[in-house]
Amino acid sequence: MAELKQSPKNADRAMQRLAETVLASREKPYLMAHRGNRKHCPENTLAAFRRALEEGADILETDLHLTCDGVFVCIHDATVDRTTDGTGAVADYSLEDLKQLSAGAGWKGFEDERIPTLAELAAILPADVVLALELKTDVFLEPDVCRRLQDELAQSGVDDRTMVISFSIERLRAVKRAAPGMLTGLISLSSLWPDSEPEFVGVFWPWLFLNPLFVRIAQRRGQFFCPLDPLPDGRLWWYRLLGCDSILSDDVGTTLAKLRRKG
Repeated sequence: MAELKQSPKNADRAMQRLAETVLASREKPYLMAHRGNRKHCPENTLAAFRRALEEGADILETDLHLTCDGVFVCIHDATVDRTTDGTGAVADYSLEDLKQLSAGAGWKGFEDERIPTLAELAAILPADVVLALELKTDVFLEPDVCRRLQDELAQSGVDDRTMVISFSIERLRAVKRAAPGMLTGLISLSSLWPDSEPEFVGVFWPWLFLNPLFVRIAQRRGQFFCPLDPLPDGRLWWYRLLGCDSILSDDVGTTLAKLRRKG
């Protein structure tokens, strides 16, 4: 689908604008909080997001599903079984029913946490922090869903600092068709070469040892790069050497300290 591809020049402008505006006061490599701070809080909860922000996260990453009544919610799995005290598919729950579940995942002191909506997360997002939304389901192949996502981000005032990411290029293409201005990011578990379409790319970290030029190739196209490595602290030297634009972490505060930056 050649008509959906970004030219390197356009990709460069899109990511450069983000770096020069929202992230202007931030230092590279940017720190991306993986599901918030999931080392010290239950993942994808407001508590985890707030902790990551307090520690100095530059980018908040979360996962997006849709309830049966059409509300975007932040949860990784297709079911609520692992991270709540409920059972069943997220898509079978209404928001009202979903909010009855504890998202504390058995963590002491977090029993009152609930699965947050996208709107609730957007409401606490500082003006100098970027939002990365991983699209977890093929419901995002539907044009109406993609348009509603764009509309909600615009209404929340975060559309100009949000990117949608996925392991599925088809989901990203669906977003681009419905919302051409949306920034997209493709994640891969097994690629030796960056895809040319998205503005942001990531690959499972061991592949960087097989092709250390992966980062340079992406950046020459104007793409930003982040290794898929939520426990990066032992490899920070390597990511610095490669010139990675951002680094993923389950524990932003610890990773920032190892990068000798203050949160």
